[in-house]
Amino acid sequence: MARIDLDHIAHAYRPNPTRPSDFALKEVDLTWDDGGAYALLGPSGCGKTTLLNVISGLLVPSRGRILFGGQDVTRLPTEARNIAQVFQFPVIYDTMSVYDNLAFPLRNRKVPEAEVDRAVRETAGMIGLTDKLSRRARGLTADEKQTISLGRGLVRQDVNAILFDEPLTVIDPHMKWRLRSQLKHLHKRYGFTMIYVTHDQTEALTFADKVVVMYEGEVVQVGTPDELFERPRHTFVGYFIGSPGMNVMAAEVAGDLARVGGHEIALGRRYRPQTGKVEIGVRPEFVRLVDGAAGVPITVRAVEDVGRYRIVRARLGEKEINAVVKEGAPIPGDARAVLDPARVNVYVDGHLVEPEV
Repeated sequence: MARIDLDHIAHAYRPNPTRPSDFALKEVDLTWDDGGAYALLGPSGCGKTTLLNVISGLLVPSRGRILFGGQDVTRLPTEARNIAQVFQFPVIYDTMSVYDNLAFPLRNRKVPEAEVDRAVRETAGMIGLTDKLSRRARGLTADEKQTISLGRGLVRQDVNAILFDEPLTVIDPHMKWRLRSQLKHLHKRYGFTMIYVTHDQTEALTFADKVVVMYEGEVVQVGTPDELFERPRHTFVGYFIGSPGMNVMAAEVAGDLARVGGHEIALGRRYRPQTGKVEIGVRPEFVRLVDGAAGVPITVRAVEDVGRYRIVRARLGEKEINAVVKEGAPIPGDARAVLDPARVNVYVDGHLVEPEV
């Protein structure tokens, strides 16, 4: 296992980059602790796989350095970094048995056969392949093949880090849940440094101790699942995390009040006057519907029942606003919305603004 330092890393696929728009991966300066479980989360094209491939050595960054345990590995090839990488689609040997596929990374490093056998059988038991060890990989299903690929990444216990690039894409939903649980178990048991790329917030939030959220080539927030939900540091984080995502509305902000479409909304803290693109953000879970004079008037457009709760889709003037309502709770005909002042955040040009002290 190793601590991983990304020292002002940036990468462009075109030669001689000069402008920020030339970079697929804008500057990243992060430290990932030895033994941590991290997820890289964001939409397709945001730079997740580029960053992972820079860490693994498949790409040499245009700028910056990568250090494993304090050693500069920026220009070392993948095989010299002592990592395991699991890709989005199966990378296995069809002509080999499941057993030999799992054993290959160990035999390639001249591990004694008794240790190979122990590690292969232990790994197969954890990923549900014990009864298929003697079968040829060629005849297996796509999700079984990807499970083998996952097992090959997990079978070694001497790696600096294990990197996963959307490894559960081709695996059925029930198997996804089981394998995510096994990955968490393995992390707690062996303390591997794990980095997991995904566009699925459920995968990221259930797997990782800390989630690195990426947007348009930038890291916009690093935090625990609770931090990403409670205090999104960028409007994209608020929108991307949660179902539905955070309500984001253009506003004028002064002191402890925000004005949206001519209506005043209380803020839990005081703010200096802001310039630029000013917005407020509040989670639907912190919007309460009332019948009376409190809050701001809204127009309910639709109600979606999702089992344990309902999602109320509404408008505040010209702005869309969603609220999460407990199952069975009344929805007033002439509804008004009360936004919890302590949960309303202020953003300028997409970034969280801190209140006055």
